[in-house]
Amino acid sequence: MVKKSSQQRDLFESERSFRLLVEGVADYALYMLDPNGIITSWNIGGERIKGYSPDEILGQHFSRFYTEADRASGKPARALRTAREQGRYEEEGWRVRKDGTFLWASVVIDPIYENGALVGFAKITRDITERRNAQIRLEAMQTQLAESQKFDALGQLTGGVAHDFNNLLMIISGSLHILKKGDPEDSRFQRAISAIETAAKRGAALTGQLLTFARRQSVNPQAIHLADRIEAIREVLHAGVGSAVHLDFDIEREVWPVKADISEFETGLLNLVINARDAMPDGGTVTIGAHNIVLDDPLHNGEYVAITVNDTGLGIPSDVVDKIFEPFFTTKPVGKGTGLGLSQVHGFAHQAGGTIKVASELGKGTTFTILLPRETATASNETPEAATVRGSGTVLLVEDNPDVALVSTGLLEQLGYSVRRVADAEAALRELESDGVDFVFSDIVMPGKLDGLGLAHLLRQTHPNLPILLASGYSEAAAGVRGDFPILRKPYEIHELSEAISKLPR
Repeated sequence: MVKKSSQQRDLFESERSFRLLVEGVADYALYMLDPNGIITSWNIGGERIKGYSPDEILGQHFSRFYTEADRASGKPARALRTAREQGRYEEEGWRVRKDGTFLWASVVIDPIYENGALVGFAKITRDITERRNAQIRLEAMQTQLAESQKFDALGQLTGGVAHDFNNLLMIISGSLHILKKGDPEDSRFQRAISAIETAAKRGAALTGQLLTFARRQSVNPQAIHLADRIEAIREVLHAGVGSAVHLDFDIEREVWPVKADISEFETGLLNLVINARDAMPDGGTVTIGAHNIVLDDPLHNGEYVAITVNDTGLGIPSDVVDKIFEPFFTTKPVGKGTGLGLSQVHGFAHQAGGTIKVASELGKGTTFTILLPRETATASNETPEAATVRGSGTVLLVEDNPDVALVSTGLLEQLGYSVRRVADAEAALRELESDGVDFVFSDIVMPGKLDGLGLAHLLRQTHPNLPILLASGYSEAAAGVRGDFPILRKPYEIHELSEAISKLPR
């Protein structure tokens, strides 16, 4: 009998100590609920955090701590049901104090069982409002820092881009002067045409680099034969290295196809070639290679194609090599580089499911290697020129820029189409009141209340059988298309326009 009394006394003391511990915790609201959510115990932490004394809150339903919106949506009942069915309920959210003010709370609810029967819930609440506010302040500071860094980057960018574009404009304007005054049979006439074409491609590539950095690019991955694509831009690559640098090719005969955006691949390869040229101010050799390899490492496993660009130039210092893929980072003098070329290549390689590696030794040269996974789908061997076919019919061209409209009209007419041109969506709707239009070709960004995308959606309702082709210079508005309509990326060439038209439903 004495022994039993001692055990009872020990149990009583243990329960008393535990109760004092729970009731004395001030940083957490620790309390019990019955199976229906009625509060059956309360500690000093609950009084401090939520403002209720035990006499005010015991016997009340715990849902009074929730906002009106949460109560109306049945959130308290869902919390108990989740705890009962899943063994625990955890969340962060708004709760209401006695005085009506809000706190951001971390909440845990555990079901309590006795002899297999649910007897209630243990609830732990912590006020983390200050921590949340501190996180919000930190995120605001990080956003301000990012904006500051962006403006600093734009400042670095301005000189290089302006210099590059001024050079391109000088090439174009000077060549046009030669064309106006020259004889078509003169060799200078053909060189001027070639110079304009090269400058236009370089300008498009530079714009592509900027838009890749701004994440505005429109990627169109497809299965391609690298040997064919490299051969198709051989002349552009030769123009890129200039006369002081010798360009070699080491392309495996049966190199596997890969899946990538053709334009981004060509831009990336040209960037690497130009970068190699600049690393050899006194001339040298650039070798472009493409070989099949099988990789067996944790990050890249399987069949890949390695595209290499090797130069015999100055090499990259070890303290610089880790930074070369960062946007706007360049070791070139002001006006000689934008720092966007290698970042574009890095973005392209990863976007295509691969990677890029660099190996360099001072005084002996540098090798960049793009690794792209093998594509098993059939790649097209068709050259761009082969896809250019003549058509017939009348196109309604919607383009507000008169110079762009002039060029687009010329390309469409070369393809065999009659062109009606209007400057905005409202004029297009008026023009379509009369018959005779076979399809609409519209820019997306235009002045007025209705842009090209809005016009396309409206025409889908009013003229459901009328084919529509949109054009975009990678504008932000193009993101809203979401595959609803075909888009032709600017700047486009005549074979690309022809191919896009040929795919329109008729």
